[in-house]
Amino acid sequence: MLLNSGLPQNMWGEAVLSANYLLNKVPRKKEDKSPYELLKGKKPSYKYLRVWGCFSKVAVPTPKKAYDRKWRLGGEFPVPGVHRSRTNGSCFPIAVLIFLAVLVFSFFVRSLYSSSFTDRNDFVTSLNKQDLNWRERLALQHIKSLFSKEVMDVIKANMDDLGPLGLESFRKNNLSASWKLVGPETVADTNAVSAKSTEVAADIKQETTRGKQEDILDEDHSSFSETPAILSRRRLREKRREKRAADLVKQEDEVTVKLENAAIERSKSVDSAVLGKYSIWRKENENENSDSTVRLMRDQMIMARVYISLARITHKTDLANELQNRLKESQRALGEANADSDLHTSAPEKIKAMGQVLSKAREQLYDCKLVTGKLRAMLQSADEQVRSLKKQSTFLSQLAAKTIPNGLHCFSMRLTIDYYLLPPEKRKFPRSENLENPNLYHYALFSDNVLAASVVVNSTIMNAKEPGKHVFHLVTDKLNFGAMNMWFLLNPPGKATIHVENVDEFKWLNSSYCPVLRQLESAAMKEYYFKSAHPTTLAAGSSNLKYRNPKYLSMLNHLRFYLPQVYPKFDKILFLDDDIVVQKDLTGLWEVDLHGKVNGAVETCGESFHRFDKYLNFSNPHIARNFDPNACGWAYGMNIFDLKEWKIKDITGIYHKWQNMNEDRVLWKLGTLPPGLMTFYGLTHPLEKSWHVLGLGYNPSVDRSEIDNAAVVHYNGNMKPWLELAMTKYRPYWTKYIKFDHPYIRNCKIVE
Repeated sequence: MLLNSGLPQNMWGEAVLSANYLLNKVPRKKEDKSPYELLKGKKPSYKYLRVWGCFSKVAVPTPKKAYDRKWRLGGEFPVPGVHRSRTNGSCFPIAVLIFLAVLVFSFFVRSLYSSSFTDRNDFVTSLNKQDLNWRERLALQHIKSLFSKEVMDVIKANMDDLGPLGLESFRKNNLSASWKLVGPETVADTNAVSAKSTEVAADIKQETTRGKQEDILDEDHSSFSETPAILSRRRLREKRREKRAADLVKQEDEVTVKLENAAIERSKSVDSAVLGKYSIWRKENENENSDSTVRLMRDQMIMARVYISLARITHKTDLANELQNRLKESQRALGEANADSDLHTSAPEKIKAMGQVLSKAREQLYDCKLVTGKLRAMLQSADEQVRSLKKQSTFLSQLAAKTIPNGLHCFSMRLTIDYYLLPPEKRKFPRSENLENPNLYHYALFSDNVLAASVVVNSTIMNAKEPGKHVFHLVTDKLNFGAMNMWFLLNPPGKATIHVENVDEFKWLNSSYCPVLRQLESAAMKEYYFKSAHPTTLAAGSSNLKYRNPKYLSMLNHLRFYLPQVYPKFDKILFLDDDIVVQKDLTGLWEVDLHGKVNGAVETCGESFHRFDKYLNFSNPHIARNFDPNACGWAYGMNIFDLKEWKIKDITGIYHKWQNMNEDRVLWKLGTLPPGLMTFYGLTHPLEKSWHVLGLGYNPSVDRSEIDNAAVVHYNGNMKPWLELAMTKYRPYWTKYIKFDHPYIRNCKIVE
């Protein structure tokens, strides 16, 4: 109740009282009657109930009786949980007066007993000598002839056992801080600023001090008059109360911690990727009434459609035509507006006119069952439209992800033409003697995107401590071989060494050795990827288009499983994808001890995301027998490979085994990450997460501090930084390593 209402924790007392009050009016399972009904013999009323914690106004009735007015002159005592009667009776003031009389009586009985009760006349005289107010004197006049000394002794013994009943006892017993007595004696607790309130507070402090002194005297007196058995029982009761109070406080703290942890877990379970850029803390959502006019018009249009359908069913064509005309006017006035500021000036008039027609339709057509059924049908139809649009959006995003922007195509073509116009002697890179030097830092980069490869190389060199010790081994296809060479010949990476190779010139990489090439040449694979199930609509093709993405069919994507064959003289090599940006010096990765493992990578699993069961088909017995479905996944993009251990453990052979078994795509669907997880299962050493931060290509809620502290940021996903659908807030990390004033880039209209 406290969490839902947003009230502070010190209102727990009111929450308990309200919960108890409601439980007494709720029927039980066994009797099918509420405790209230069992006690009163009549059913309770629920008309006056409101949501707990809502705002309310207190209506104070005008006093009608003389003693009621006198009581009000003395002050009010609102008690939590007590509800004013709907009739204007006077039972509440009388009850409060009785309550005050008992309080005053108990207070003065204690002070009277401190003087040993020698005589009732002496008792009255000693009290009259004190600074008593009019209530105390009035109470004294009424009680002095009611009780004998024996009765007062019994009351005194009970008061010693239970403790004084007052505001201090409420506070000492850890009751709710919001339970307060408000009256002329305690006005100082309301933080008033007047001088009168200050004087009252001082009087209260003096009375409290005197009360404490009297309590000490009472305790001393009782210690002489009571037996050891009574004292032991009293101590036992005090210990029990203290233990019970401590247990209650502990239970309350435990419940609070459980509620807070549950709220945190619920917030973590929200898929931020689905929410996108929406946040309740954005400025447009601060005001609960923001764009209320737009929402009102949309609601009116929904109800108009409902009543149009009902009017046609009941053959009220005139009303249906009138509603249709108003609906068209509202649609024209609303247009494509998403905010009140975008609405046409005629919108208020259209809203008023539509409201009048809807009122008329409600009088003639409203039927709860029919309206509910129509709204349910509209909701189902809207849900189907949303699913269809979602599929279309997926299809278009996949289509955009696999296409090449015009600027990049122009960029590659111009570089290729100029490269083949160069004489052969000018097509060579300097410092070729560093290409096989094992004492340098070697990088492997396989890409057919010239601009993306240039960002990887430039960002690495600009953040390196010793650029001259870095060697980049680039492999591309024959279509982009000339462009890749030409760009780095024109823009050499400082003192670093670079070398570009053509994957089609690797004669050892053929269908007799490589299972992927053999499978791609088979008729079944060609039918699956290129001919079967061609979509006739956007929605129908969204599921198949991803499988036909060129990157999954390119050998550049599978070349990562043949690193020892491509670079046989290296002991270690750092593999980089072309959709990453380097932000720090990476030479520390060569010093990481992999503890006999082959692959060093950053793990990506959360509680249930990016684990093996997400990528592999565990209904297959081969998968279920050899792998743990809860094993943690890891990321390609930045991987340090120990090529010595690779050769010892025959990693390429393991990859070939699983690839041959997946010819019918029964183990995994597509890509290189699933076979990578299987090939390096148990052979991957986890790196610190700050080395590699992922998600910039699909997750709009990556923590900015994680990005800034990362050595490498990875745009994995469809929203690549060189595409128009890239997320604008992440794109600057990539664009700052591009020279947009370069003639080739400027002439192909590649803009920042």
